[in-house]
Amino acid sequence: MKPEQNAVKTVAELMALAARTAPKGRGVDTLEIRVLTKKETGKLAGRLEELGEEKKIGFFLRDAKNLAASDACLLIGSRGDSAAGINCGGCGYPACAGFETARMKKKKFSFTPFDGPNCVIRMADLGIAVGSAVKTAQIHNVDNRVLYSGGVAARDLELLPKNCTVIYAIPLSATGKNIFFDRPSSR
Repeated sequence: MKPEQNAVKTVAELMALAARTAPKGRGVDTLEIRVLTKKETGKLAGRLEELGEEKKIGFFLRDAKNLAASDACLLIGSRGDSAAGINCGGCGYPACAGFETARMKKKKFSFTPFDGPNCVIRMADLGIAVGSAVKTAQIHNVDNRVLYSGGVAARDLELLPKNCTVIYAIPLSATGKNIFFDRPSSR
């Protein structure tokens, strides 16, 4: 293993720490976090490529190439079905009880990337954690990209617990040129 790859693994672990310690609504942690090795990231890339071909989604194919070329990947997911209990209405229901009833009655669709409805507070927590993680990567000069698509494939592969309703993938790379820059258009 090259020194850069060792450093990327260390930074991925620091990113996981940054995500875990990021502020959370009401102080309740509903995040699931996992660092994937190069080999595991390759498996994720393979599934993303399959999904891109099956669903005819061009940017999934492009992102699969980035994942395959990455040294590691951080997954951050949220159990967004866990209501914050503050009746804010951000989920579209006037009270958390309405949100929880909707979650119980929801229909299962054949293919939806994520599972909703989700508590807006939990989704904000997820965004803050992702931001804290990528800030940590930037501080340590590790190239990265936040991938919605990689999160879809991670959910499909159940790389985080099934109760994660939304997942983002953050592939990491340390090369002479940022592999996430000047990516070909998926259009």
